[in-house]
Amino acid sequence: MPLVINSELGIPDEDFEWKFIRASGPGGQNVNKVSSAVQLRFLLPQNSSLPGAAKQRLRLAGQKLNDDGSILIFARSERSQEQNRREALARLEALIRQALIAPKIRKKTKPTRASKERRIESKKKRGSTKRQRQGSGWD
Repeated sequence: MPLVINSELGIPDEDFEWKFIRASGPGGQNVNKVSSAVQLRFLLPQNSSLPGAAKQRLRLAGQKLNDDGSILIFARSERSQEQNRREALARLEALIRQALIAPKIRKKTKPTRASKERRIESKKKRGSTKRQRQGSGWD
């Protein structure tokens, strides 16, 4: 089943590699017998359905990004393999949704003349307050 991000974007199953391993944590003997932890590898270089800018932002995924350019998500908090699978897909979906949002471009602004004057006026007022506190000296 492909991962549907939005109405225009869906990621096919071929772009995912699943690996199931035994997890530590709650589960009793079940932990020692069943491979419930999930390792999801999203093959970013092969994926052509993502826009180029989103791919570039996904490359900034930090620790989740491997040397080969794929994103690795590890889910082991749930007790069943299916729940961990859903959690890994949800995390990847959130990561991709975040990468699809283009950051706002900062527009350079200059302080207004009035704000400059207010700043200078407050500095002068503060300076005069300090001057008034100075004593004429002790004789």
